[in-house]
Amino acid sequence: MAERYDCMQCAQSLYGQKYILKDDDPFCVKCYEQLFSSSCEVCQKKPAKMRCDLSYKDRHWHSECFLCVKCERSLVDRPFATKEDMPMCIECYSGEYSSKCHACLKTIMPGTKKMEHRGNSWHENCFACNRCQQPIGTRSFIQKDANNYCLPCYEKQFAMQCVHCKKPITTGGVNYRDQPWHKECFVCTGCKQQLAGQRFTSRDDFAYCLECFCNLFAKKCAACTAPISGLGGSKYISFEQRQWHNDCFNCKRCCVSLVGRGFLTSKEEILCPECVKDF
Repeated sequence: MAERYDCMQCAQSLYGQKYILKDDDPFCVKCYEQLFSSSCEVCQKKPAKMRCDLSYKDRHWHSECFLCVKCERSLVDRPFATKEDMPMCIECYSGEYSSKCHACLKTIMPGTKKMEHRGNSWHENCFACNRCQQPIGTRSFIQKDANNYCLPCYEKQFAMQCVHCKKPITTGGVNYRDQPWHKECFVCTGCKQQLAGQRFTSRDDFAYCLECFCNLFAKKCAACTAPISGLGGSKYISFEQRQWHNDCFNCKRCCVSLVGRGFLTSKEEILCPECVKDF
């Protein structure tokens, strides 16, 4: 006589019946559903094992219960999104929650790439330079008057141009005689050293550092022959088209300072009155 083959739960014979094995133990379909099947999220009934059971994040639906919560269309074999764990078709989700493109004002569909900046969103191809119309992507850009510009276009359209090299000034420059210069272009006409941050003067609209200006244009001291700049409040003595530094304006013989004192000249020598008497 053949050994009995019964359901582990209800003990009914499984000969000639459909059954399911669970850990090598046989169960009739009814008992298996009651013991192990998950309830449908919509109707709360346990899906029959032989029916289609759809699952998403450990949640289960009958195929006929898996519907968009907004329009109630079937989501079987269709893309869907969830909001607060509720399934929605892409169209309903987009209309309800997706952001609108700041350029074309159309919905940015879930799953598509978008660009964001200061609370606004764009389709990837709509996030383009306002001047050349090329997508900006991940390149650097500048926003002006609510429009986006790639750096080359912004420089061509808005950046000031250096008076010297005619190229755009994108970072800090120098303003001289109401004209813009690159910091590295604003140099001494004589020695070519940068003048930004140091004292300088000009002659015939050309800028010079103080050293070059003095060497090129300043008169020379009649005593030491060094340039007399007269800049920065430096004092000097002028007499008969000759100049002296204050420290150099001394008696030729006794070397006493003649600044603020009387003096005489003899054969183009500057002498104090005492040395003139001895001459």
